[in-house]
Amino acid sequence: MNNKKTGLEMRRQVMGDEFVDRALGNATDFTQPLQDFVNEHAWGGVWNREGLPLKTRSLITLATLTALKCPQELKGHLRGALNNGCSVEEIREALLHCAVYAGVPAAIDAFRAAQEVIDSYDA
Repeated sequence: MNNKKTGLEMRRQVMGDEFVDRALGNATDFTQPLQDFVNEHAWGGVWNREGLPLKTRSLITLATLTALKCPQELKGHLRGALNNGCSVEEIREALLHCAVYAGVPAAIDAFRAAQEVIDSYDA
């Protein structure tokens, strides 16, 4: 199985079919190479490695996106973290931990994004 195929499968497992279908459906000739790159290298490579459970990978991703101040990407990965079995408490603690190392303003944006996702996840 190649990385593109395994990547797409992992992406669907973590992010959900609706998210992936929307991302791929919105791709243009200009953005399609980025979608291919993400599927092959992020999802088909790193996310498929042994050594860390998906739940841990999700928490690392949340911390990284918080530090990078990427609330839109964070929202998708918050859903992925919930899909991977992260509890709301674990997510909250990871984001609070980021406040110390990535800054309070970044954490505030992350908490806002998380609240929005958590509120809609159970709805």
